[in-house]
Amino acid sequence: METNLFDQMANIRRQTLEVMEGVTEELADRIPDGFRNNIRWHLGHVYTATEFLALSGLKLPMILPEGFIERFASGTSPLDDKAKSVPLPTLSQLGSLLKEQTERIREALPSSRLNESIPAITTSTGLDLLTPEQALRYNLYHEGLHFAIIPVYKKLLSR
Repeated sequence: METNLFDQMANIRRQTLEVMEGVTEELADRIPDGFRNNIRWHLGHVYTATEFLALSGLKLPMILPEGFIERFASGTSPLDDKAKSVPLPTLSQLGSLLKEQTERIREALPSSRLNESIPAITTSTGLDLLTPEQALRYNLYHEGLHFAIIPVYKKLLSR
């Protein structure tokens, strides 16, 4: 079961990295009319949420560069004053972080700990995640949502 879960994570992450292709720094920062976030935010949010969902419940060390919580946590936006006061990662930096994250999490989270009880992580839809495995499975859905938004933004911003 562990291999399948981490293989699924790697497959979805590969797709996220592929959808970044062709995105320029300028395009990454444009916000489509009627929205609050941009492509860079979605990529940073995927990284930040994955760190939190995968590692926080077991109190394993997270790698969150300076400003990632202020810029990319749920409910934030590049339009927020607080987000403007912290460093902005380049697309290259985000790509590198996203690329190494899945394997690092696989190594940090042994299969023997996937079903340990953790303090409930409650999602924005009210779902309580009670084990690292539940959190990782939810993360597959979560990353898929944000992955799907990026091509839509690319299309909207190319008009």
